[in-house]
Amino acid sequence: MVEFLYQYNIVAVGMLASLLSGLATGAGGLFIFLKRHISKRMLDAALGGAAGVMLAATSFSLIVPAIEKGGGGVKGAFIALIGILLGGLFLDLADKVFPDSNLMLNSMDADDNLKNGARLRKVWLFIFAITVHNFPEGLAVGVGFGDGDIINGLSLAIGIGLQNFPEGLAVALPLLRENYPKWKALLIATATGLVEPIGGLIGIGVVQIAKPLLPYALAFAAGAMLFVISHEIIPESQSDQKYSKLATHALMLGFVVMMFLDNTLG
Repeated sequence: MVEFLYQYNIVAVGMLASLLSGLATGAGGLFIFLKRHISKRMLDAALGGAAGVMLAATSFSLIVPAIEKGGGGVKGAFIALIGILLGGLFLDLADKVFPDSNLMLNSMDADDNLKNGARLRKVWLFIFAITVHNFPEGLAVGVGFGDGDIINGLSLAIGIGLQNFPEGLAVALPLLRENYPKWKALLIATATGLVEPIGGLIGIGVVQIAKPLLPYALAFAAGAMLFVISHEIIPESQSDQKYSKLATHALMLGFVVMMFLDNTLG
């Protein structure tokens, strides 16, 4: 199947992959039609697994290629170091614009004492923050495809798509709590992922125009992804001590499964 894709324009393939990974938020949101209440245990396990998947995709599809394409050795490692720190700084600055963007289902449960308007504003702040943070995920997919490496790009698209499932659910559930119709909650959850193809197009474009920027772009995307994993996904999966060890095991399982897929797709 991978060899079949090489006959198509790499930009088109990369855009389609980033679009599908973004639409996975909507696929995750579909669970609200099956069950209105999702247990914290299930959500923590899903988030832990998603964190492991993204860690593996970041390590093997972004950081390792960044070092290799940067020339290897000290030079490649230094390029990766600079890019990762810049990517993390970019997301840190984005967090200052949209604070408190963690997948905050627990804190929303504790907000019963807030007036409906205040709680709804908090929900929408969360949704906008998730939308902004989906951009670097699309950028990572685009950069992965940017030098024509479809296998690398597909690994990232799969990893980010799997991570987007619980994220879409985390967006839809608070909207249900605010009495939004299920269909509207699903549409909003889906829309949060639609910035990913925009990031994907920019990532592909930058690398296609300036090939020497590829190792820097890979490392930058890795830094942005690491920030999201560490600042948002892992803390939420560990927020309930009862299920923290379950989330940790799910993270390890997600990591090794994605590591296996990443190194055997070719």
